[in-house]
Amino acid sequence: MPDSLRIGFVPEHFSTPLHFARKHYALSDTLLPFPSGTGHMVQALQASEIDVGVGLTEGWVAAFGKAQASKYLSASDVGFKVIGTYVETPLCWAISTGPRREISGVEELNGKKIGVSRIGSGSYVMGFVLADQQGWLNPNSSSPPFEVVPLNTFEKLREGVNNSTADFFMWEHFTSKRYYDNGSIKRIGEIYTPWSGWKIVARTPLLSTPELQNFLESVNKGIRHFEANQEEAVKYISTELDYSEEDAREWLKTVRFAQDVRGVDKGVIEKTVEVLSKAGVLGSGLQVENIVGVERSEAVKWI
Repeated sequence: MPDSLRIGFVPEHFSTPLHFARKHYALSDTLLPFPSGTGHMVQALQASEIDVGVGLTEGWVAAFGKAQASKYLSASDVGFKVIGTYVETPLCWAISTGPRREISGVEELNGKKIGVSRIGSGSYVMGFVLADQQGWLNPNSSSPPFEVVPLNTFEKLREGVNNSTADFFMWEHFTSKRYYDNGSIKRIGEIYTPWSGWKIVARTPLLSTPELQNFLESVNKGIRHFEANQEEAVKYISTELDYSEEDAREWLKTVRFAQDVRGVDKGVIEKTVEVLSKAGVLGSGLQVENIVGVERSEAVKWI
């Protein structure tokens, strides 16, 4: 095994504890940014281009179901597992359209074009969760509630709702807010994930390695530093990332990171599978036991 792991992450405000782990606690693993999100990290994991990913719960679970169904059939191992909990709070997905579009509310989105970063990404999955909540999913129809338009990046999604490539898209609230404030996109609603927002996954061969354990402990240290040094966090987020100081402070009021990232609550994954199956994102037969690499009750074995 290499001494240094390749860690995929989304370079947004949620990544601040990773930055602190590297800056203050000599995290030696290679941090590889994936601005287009969890869906891109899934591809990198499956291509063995990264070893670990820190991303959205719904993106990991959807990817596991797709991989199991299409490539591995009924196999219990699709190459990676969920092994850690990064953020305990749910994620607020803002729903956006172009500022000059006539769309003014969520109820008008049925049958419209939804921009997503990638098929299977969080922005894709949450569109179907929204459709389920709104009652737009017809179990007797093969027609989806939206036309899905993959646009890869947040920048392309913003452009898409302004040039009519897409009618709307969904992205994290505080990442979107700056663009509401400057008038380049318009907010028409929001939806919260029915589960905790962020999980850590790792390639299966790494699950019992000291390298992975060391990385997770470094993340724990980064989180503790984040919580004890909120002003440093605000300065980093507002100067190095694409957020105002005011928004950084407001975000800090809404987020709660895991006190110990090691392990995952099986019930959270069960809830995610249940909702995504109902929304038509997952097929039947997905076993939660095959997704979870380390349960929280088992994580004490790593201490």
